[in-house]
Amino acid sequence: MVDFAYAMATPPGGGGNGGIMSILPLMVGMFAIMYFIVIRPQQKQKKAREALLAAVKKGDRVVTSSGIHGTVSGLDEHTITLRVSDQVKLTFDRGAVARIVPAAGEKDGTA
Repeated sequence: MVDFAYAMATPPGGGGNGGIMSILPLMVGMFAIMYFIVIRPQQKQKKAREALLAAVKKGDRVVTSSGIHGTVSGLDEHTITLRVSDQVKLTFDRGAVARIVPAAGEKDGTA
């Protein structure tokens, strides 16, 4: 019976913060996993989107997020004007551009 009591006693030196110290590496590992699975790809996607919006120039064929195809006829810091037909020009927020459509003779870079 004495052996059981000795086994249940706290180790010498206190050992009071052993629970926190054993959980700390787990928490650091979880944060690292969340960073590489969620945060980092989101930052890369944001950079790519900003580069796309900065690369839009007059004469580019684009598709908006609502699916409207048109040719850029005017640019402003915050807006973009698309010519969708001979007599039809629409003004959108610059963030509405979903992608740039490559011209007929160009390749889009994907295989």
